[in-house]
Amino acid sequence: MSPLSALGGATCLRSGHLFARRFSQAARRGERPGGEELRRLRLDDLARTPRSAEGLELLCGLSPCVLALRAARRRVARLLLQAGRAGLQGERAELLRAAEARHIPVLRPRRQKLDALCRHQVHQGVCMEVSPLRPRPWTEAGDARPGDDPQQLWLVLEGLQDPRNLGAVLRSAHFLGVDQVITSRRNSCPLTPVVSKASAGAMEVMDVFSTDDLDGFLQAKARQGWLVAGTVGCPGPEISRSSGIPIVSCLEFLWDRPTLLVLGNEGSGLSQEVQASCQLLLTILPGWQLPPGLESLNVSVAAGIILHSICSQRKGFSEEKKRGQLLQDPRGPSATSEEPTVVQHPGLSAGSEKERQDGG
Repeated sequence: MSPLSALGGATCLRSGHLFARRFSQAARRGERPGGEELRRLRLDDLARTPRSAEGLELLCGLSPCVLALRAARRRVARLLLQAGRAGLQGERAELLRAAEARHIPVLRPRRQKLDALCRHQVHQGVCMEVSPLRPRPWTEAGDARPGDDPQQLWLVLEGLQDPRNLGAVLRSAHFLGVDQVITSRRNSCPLTPVVSKASAGAMEVMDVFSTDDLDGFLQAKARQGWLVAGTVGCPGPEISRSSGIPIVSCLEFLWDRPTLLVLGNEGSGLSQEVQASCQLLLTILPGWQLPPGLESLNVSVAAGIILHSICSQRKGFSEEKKRGQLLQDPRGPSATSEEPTVVQHPGLSAGSEKERQDGG
């Protein structure tokens, strides 16, 4: 049962009218789950929705909610905006307008109640009760072949279990231009609201696919001409001797063919079966000799470094263009249509960064 569905009565803003609803029998008996914070709820704090909330989840944070509402891939049961803010502005005002246009109920709980509902996660005063997102079968990812574009990059994730790691990886992948993301269905973190929050909402606009047979998927793509490049930590002498697969620094990797970049589990890395399907292993060399136990980076950090080293080789994105993008002031009189510009994903907002400084 969702955290909101167990709550009793409240006030609900819908088309400018206030609807007061009775507490459930359990609420009247004082059987409200969630401890002392929820037991203090009053009749006019939150409302029970007229529809069933079974199977819904609570999405927290400004960017995840904004992007989820724009992408329209989830069913939105209701929007919660923190009461007491003096005038909604920017993306919060946009959220309210969009919800009203789609006849989505809007609730205005006080800060303490919103904290309790979110289990004291950072919510930035914005939450939505939504249907879950699930990975799609990888067969729906499209039949991209090496001849179509030699610089295709798919990110393959085997057994990532920490939702914050997964969210950070998805955010880097989206930012750097990864074409597709494939996850292993077994032992992998689902696409939870925590993942969306850690991705700053990138999960809401990305297509994430999954497969039950990761080895078979990798081998099938290799037969089609794709390079399957795994990842390992800093290679010690024992790894270099025992592995028959070449190990290359990510800074020396030449991206000249469609590539599957495979990242492994946070603790154990790639499984032996998946590593055996790789034609190449990429690694990040440290700046100095490391003590035992510190030979690798967090998987989300490693993903960002390796993806940047590969994607910076993308054709049409030369050093001159990169410098032009950094130095160009699009508001200045010298900006012309011939100068390079940054293309923004249609799902992402150019809104104020100040509204996201609490965590995306």
